[in-house]
Amino acid sequence: MPKSPVTVRVARWSALHPWRAMLLWVVFVVLCFTAGAVTGTREASDGAQNLGESSRAEAIVRSGDFATPVATENVLITARSGPLDRDTATRAAAAVTKRMQALPDVGTADDPVPAPKGDALLVRVTIEGDPMTSLQRLAPLLAATAAVQQEYPSLRVEQVGSDSIDKAVNEILREDFVRAELFSIPVTLAILLVTFGALIAAGVPVLLALSAVAAAIGLSGVASHLVPANGMVNSVILLLGLAVGVDYSLFYLRREREERARGRGHVDAVEIAAATSGHAVVVSGIAVTVSMAGLFLAGDPIFSSLAVGAILVVAIAVAGSLTVLPAVLAKLGRWVDRPRVPVLWRLASRTGTPRFWPAVLRPVLKHPAAALTVSLVALLALAAPALGMKLKNPGEADLPRTAPVMQAYDRLTAAYPSTGTTHLVAVEAPAASAPAVAEALDDLVSRTRTDGLFSQDGLTEPEVSADRTVTTLAVATPYAGDSADARRSLDKLRTQLLPATVGAVPGAEYAVGGTVAADGDYSRHLRERLPLVIGFVLLLTFVVMVATFRAIVVALKAILLNLLSAGSAYGLLVWVFQYDNPWAENLLGFRSNHAVVAWLPLLLFVILFGLSMDYHIFVVSRIREAVLRGVPSRQAVADGITGSAGVVTSAAIVMVAVFSIFATLSTVDMKQLGVGLAAAILIDATLIRAVVLPSLMILLGSANWWTPAFLRRRGEPTPAPHHQPQPTPVG
Repeated sequence: MPKSPVTVRVARWSALHPWRAMLLWVVFVVLCFTAGAVTGTREASDGAQNLGESSRAEAIVRSGDFATPVATENVLITARSGPLDRDTATRAAAAVTKRMQALPDVGTADDPVPAPKGDALLVRVTIEGDPMTSLQRLAPLLAATAAVQQEYPSLRVEQVGSDSIDKAVNEILREDFVRAELFSIPVTLAILLVTFGALIAAGVPVLLALSAVAAAIGLSGVASHLVPANGMVNSVILLLGLAVGVDYSLFYLRREREERARGRGHVDAVEIAAATSGHAVVVSGIAVTVSMAGLFLAGDPIFSSLAVGAILVVAIAVAGSLTVLPAVLAKLGRWVDRPRVPVLWRLASRTGTPRFWPAVLRPVLKHPAAALTVSLVALLALAAPALGMKLKNPGEADLPRTAPVMQAYDRLTAAYPSTGTTHLVAVEAPAASAPAVAEALDDLVSRTRTDGLFSQDGLTEPEVSADRTVTTLAVATPYAGDSADARRSLDKLRTQLLPATVGAVPGAEYAVGGTVAADGDYSRHLRERLPLVIGFVLLLTFVVMVATFRAIVVALKAILLNLLSAGSAYGLLVWVFQYDNPWAENLLGFRSNHAVVAWLPLLLFVILFGLSMDYHIFVVSRIREAVLRGVPSRQAVADGITGSAGVVTSAAIVMVAVFSIFATLSTVDMKQLGVGLAAAILIDATLIRAVVLPSLMILLGSANWWTPAFLRRRGEPTPAPHHQPQPTPVG
């Protein structure tokens, strides 16, 4: 007899030795989590996230060994209502200065500066020491500001600065993710309870997913010492771990229940589930891992960190579904269907031919060409807005205004209006060339004086390093950092002014940094890398699908359908977030910045492409099973779709629910991620799998399974063409 697949052998061992398998799994999870706690997590530095010319500018500045710039905070004093009482405000400002100067970490507290309209006072405070650690020394300053606020209740005494904004945003994100975690688990459990109608059956997938998440978080901490971790990695692990962990368990558990309902014993049912759903889980896990590995090609430490976390949690979820899940199912036996929820159990345990999905499929099976045409037109129309996608990194204007510090920030910018931003010019040259560099920079400043793209406000003298090899100069522009004019000023500085001035100095190297440069370079880098990542994912996914099904047409079709899903998600994101849609802003609680977050298209593509393979592999596997049994193509498609529709629908609802929770978070990037993932999975599990896939497979017929001779395994059955009439299933 042929040797059993490894999934079956592993499942059989686990089913025959359930206590050992479960104990080994618990030990594995505990060891992984403990290893992460012992080694700690190495965080990626902010500087490592900038790419392109702006990174070169930062490197040049660092090589100059300049004095460390100080971190600054601002204390804004305004009236709660009516005009500002200048005498009271002046006393409050003096109290702020006195309290701040008494703090050990405060360097200076400047005299109050009145606003142009006289409606505010501003006290500027500097924090001594390394600005990279100033956030850790912020608490005493906030406490001093709060104490003055209590002394002067008729005024608003508010602290605003980069550190205080970062602190508030970090707290918002932490609260958001805690809320997402608290909601995602009960929501997932409720959906599974409706699916299975029994508490234990609903709880098993959730427990397996959570154990995989715990193990992956621990191992990601260990891995961070090789690939530094980003702050989002644990959220991505939770997001993906809950999605794929529940999906894999759901596929396995539903198939095991089907086999038990046919009269199989517990071990036999587990073995059949391992040979079918277990095999699909392995292939799906490989496909998701391949997609996530594409993130390494982005050349960005953030994406590398996310790739490590995603690959770990997917691999662990696959391992759990093949080892501990068969052990749990074999040990529980029919107890997995206890305790039963009366109404839900009756609905979940109904036998016989389902009604809903055959009714949906009937017009598709009867008129496949028309169904395919209409669905493709709808999907392409949904994807069309993606052609005008604009990428942008969120700034302070995009942060949630629910935070008091952002409300204070708005009052600060209203009282002390300042437009424009600055570009940082960094030049490195031999010390002997310092006079020539200084002359070139003078020439540069002279050229900017007659150019409307630049401003003399905020222009400072060049700063030269102690060894005279590095010179920096801030070049101001009167336009906001996110404006097209600011980007044009950067381009002119880089492509015309600097080459004509500093570029003429022998041996000089120069680069332009700053906020505008960093944002533009990062977005440009991701746009350039996106085709490489897409090509890598498509190629390896094609290889995985061909190796799995030994059918080139099936592999090409999987890639095409997943591209349709991703394109539809892109178009929907542009329509909801980039266009002016007041209903969407009110519903989701955001203010449109007329762009899509720069890093989102790349991350969204790899996640969607990986997760979409879950459904595709599971559905096509069921269709192929029917074809191998000799069922005609049209009937096999109908049987495969209807036979897998329940589990695919349940898995999709779980994913959509979890991803939708992220759309309720406070920041616009998390909202876009949640909406994009939820919408794409919904489209993929409905329109793609219920209309496009069956109509395309019917039209292709036996061509679906064409296999070149060199790909055929010896002794493997090949789906044969059916020339007999192919009846349309009824009801």
